[in-house]
Order: sequence, then C-alpha cells, then structure tokens
Amino acid sequence: MAKWFNTAGPCQADIHYMLSPTARLPEVLQMIDQRGYFILHAPRQVGKTTAMIALGQELTASGIYTAVMVSAEVGAAFPNNIGMAEDAMLGVWRSACQARLPQELLPPPWPDAKPGERISAALKAWAAASPRPVVLFIDEIDALQNEVLISVLRQIRDGYPNRSQEFPQSIALIGLRDVRDYKVASGGSERLGTSSPFNIKVRSITMRNFTIAEMVELYQQHTETTGQEFTPEAFDYAYELTNGQPWLVNALVKVIIEDMKIVETITVEHFHQAKEILIQRNDTHLDSLAERLREPRIRQILEPMLAGEDLGEIPPDDRQFAVDLGLVRRHPAGGLVIANPIYREVMPRMLAGGPRDSLPLIAPTWLDEQGKLIPEALLTAFLKFWRQHGQPLLKSAPYHEIAPHLVMMAFLHRVVNGGGTLEREYAIASRRMDLYLRYGEVTIAIELKVWRDGRRDPLPEGLEQIEGYLAGLGLDWGWLVIFDRRSGLPDIEERTTCEEAVTATGRRITVIRG
Repeated sequence: MAKWFNTAGPCQADIHYMLSPTARLPEVLQMIDQRGYFILHAPRQVGKTTAMIALGQELTASGIYTAVMVSAEVGAAFPNNIGMAEDAMLGVWRSACQARLPQELLPPPWPDAKPGERISAALKAWAAASPRPVVLFIDEIDALQNEVLISVLRQIRDGYPNRSQEFPQSIALIGLRDVRDYKVASGGSERLGTSSPFNIKVRSITMRNFTIAEMVELYQQHTETTGQEFTPEAFDYAYELTNGQPWLVNALVKVIIEDMKIVETITVEHFHQAKEILIQRNDTHLDSLAERLREPRIRQILEPMLAGEDLGEIPPDDRQFAVDLGLVRRHPAGGLVIANPIYREVMPRMLAGGPRDSLPLIAPTWLDEQGKLIPEALLTAFLKFWRQHGQPLLKSAPYHEIAPHLVMMAFLHRVVNGGGTLEREYAIASRRMDLYLRYGEVTIAIELKVWRDGRRDPLPEGLEQIEGYLAGLGLDWGWLVIFDRRSGLPDIEERTTCEEAVTATGRRITVIRG
C-alpha cells in the first residue's frame, strides 16, 4: 500500500510515514507506572493525539493496562451546562472505547448520577469493573471552559486518592495549554492562573519537535518506499526552515511530491519553492496563527520583537504561554526568537494583510518591457506611493508600533506577486528589520529603522548595520528606510525625502526618510 506524508489529524501507520509516536515522551511510562496524573501540553499538530492513541494501544496490548485516549471537545458546546457537557463527553468516550479497546475491556454502562458527578461516577464504575488498571488520556481538555472545566477537574481530583482499584490508575490531561492557562471566566477572558483545582498533577510536560536525525529518518522512509532521494543539503535546509516542527516537516515534502510533482532527487531549491507555496497557500495550520497574533498576551511579545525593541516587563506566564503555543522559542544563546523561519515569514505577512487589502491599484511601473525589475523605477514608485497613501494606510495596520513596516511590506508584496520573493529578519533589541527582495536576477536589501521620541537620529547606526547586512549577502548597495515616528511632525507627504549615503567601506546606500 502506498504511504503519504500526513498533515491532517492523527497519523495512521498503514498509510502514513511516521516515527515512533512515544519516542518524544520517554517519561510518560514511568509516571503511569507510578500512578501519576499529569498534563501534556504542546502546540497543535506536533503529534500529541497520534502519540497518545498509540500509547493507549501499546499499554493495552501489553496485557497490563486498560488504556485509551478520549476527547473532551464535545463538552465545549455546553460551557455553562455541566450535565449536558458530561453526557456529551461520556457518549463519545464510549464510542472511543468501542473503537480502540477489546470487548472484554469495555466500560460498563455509565451509572446514573447528578450533574457535576457523572464523570466521577463513570470512572469509578469503570475502574471497579475493569480486570486491569485503567489509564485514561483526555484530549482537548482545554476546550472546556467555566463551570464545566472546574467541575471536571474537581471530579478527577476527588477520585485521585482512590486510584487504582476504585478510580483510574493514571489520567493525563492533553491540550494546547498548561493547566494555569485554562479558561474559566465567562467567554474565556480570564485564566485559571494556578494548578488548583488540579493540584494533584505529578508534572506538566510538553512534546518537543523532531530532531534533525528524526526528520531524516522520516524522509528516508519515503526513500526506502519509492527510491526518491534527498540531497544532504536538502535535509539541512528543511530542518533550518522548520526547526523540526512536525507539521511543517511533513507539509514541505508533501508539497514537493504531491503539488510540485517532483520525481527526481529532492534538493534545496525544491524546499525553497515548497516554502513559498506553503506560505502563499496559507493552509489551516498557518492560518490558525493569525488569530493568535491578535491576542493581547501574544501581541505584547511579538510587536516589540518585530520592531526590534526590548520586550519590557512581560509576566513570565505570558512569555511561557507564547513558548507553549509554539510561536516562539528560547534560543540556546539566550532570548526569545520566532519558532522557525517559516513562522518568521508568515507572521509579518499576515499582519500586513489589512494594509495589503487597502492598497490602491498600482501599475507595475518598476518593470521594463522584458519584465525585469528596475530598482530605480521601484524606488520612484514607492516614494510616490508612500507620499500619497502612507498616512491613511497606517491606520489599517493591526500593530501600531510597526505600522510603517507593515505598509511597506504590503507594497513590496504587490511587487513580488509578479514573480519574486520577500524575506525578513528581525530580533529582540536589534532596533531594525531587514528585508531581502528577490525578483529574477535583481536583489535588493532593505533595512527598516524607526526614529522615536527621545532617541538620536538612527542614520549612523543604520548605516553601520546595513553595511554588515550587505556584506553577509555579498551586495554593494541597498536601501535604508527610516520611519520618523516622533511627535509633532508634518504629514508623511511633506516629510518624506530621499538621499544618498556611503558606508565606511564604500557601499552605496539610498536613505529614505518618511
């Protein structure tokens, strides 16, 4: 049977390339043996559900446990009706058990109980009737909110002292967030902020990304099945792009094989093309980032990162929340960085969506008759656009601190949509954003700086920084754009200027102030 790279839902071993689902969770078996209750939280589509379904099957097949994964998601439809939420969950739990457990290990009929006691009563009855200790993995637990969530957590906590004869030996709560981030207020606007009422957990663990060795192992399954090989450089580049994020690891090569229909050896260039296709297509996984970017807790971290500013006083829980969601990671050398280069591309593109949709019609006057980009014509077109439309378009940008950056990127996306690419570099406290525009044989390096109240003119620092940027790219000219955000200035139309400068090593820089 043919096998495929999977990007939708849990992997199935008979049709999907997959790694050992439990290899990234070595501590789980010990916690189960110790009768521990624990939290497993990780971003979407890193393999949580696949791993826990497989672990349930392995534990059951061992002959020692009755183990199964169930979902709490259906209970989310009843955020303020505990009884209806419990009935809905218990209904799908029975279906999951029937699909994943042998007949002799199925739970007995759920006993009648009052609302707020039905989960507890069901688990007590099951533990008492099961010939083996019950191990239960409850997926999507953080879909529950308000009274329903508190009730479920308390019922599990209250049964905990009686494990494993009268209650499950081990229970894992599985979701995106750690327990302190579960939503408990009306509408989910506030967080639990504590492990109580689930203060019985042994540990909160997360599921790491693939290592490069694991990614290579996954890709080589395809080589062994089909004979199609990867260059060593392609492995390195794929890992650089994804940092081992499982969905991205699968999605890139799926695009190469199924969409680009590449049948020869897969190279770095194939992965580069797949990355662009994936970003432009804005698949569900990437699209789900958009709603995160507007959450205040995420915005307070990403906005200064994109602007190259210091994070300032951000609560540790909020920083950890962004890490847990997989949006950022802690760099080994220190500091937070965007989780991987693909996310680093996707986030500004999504944020520039408002300005991009608000753009006026712009004729591509920057192309010659053969369709080649003319940098001087592009500069003229941008200056005209910025003077005429920059001021009103700033209001369409969702992040105020980088509104000029987003408007400029929206314009440049209009340029590269004709057949080029635009890449970005930014980091905490760098006070800059670097853009790299490539269109055919033409490349333009652009550095963006902001002049804020109480600071010096960023021109000297900007010239020094863009010199290093150009040197790394092997270019001898570029643009330095300084957005003046100081108070009390004339409108953009009046203050926008363009002049030439030279770096210490003689590189020619076009300085745009606006």
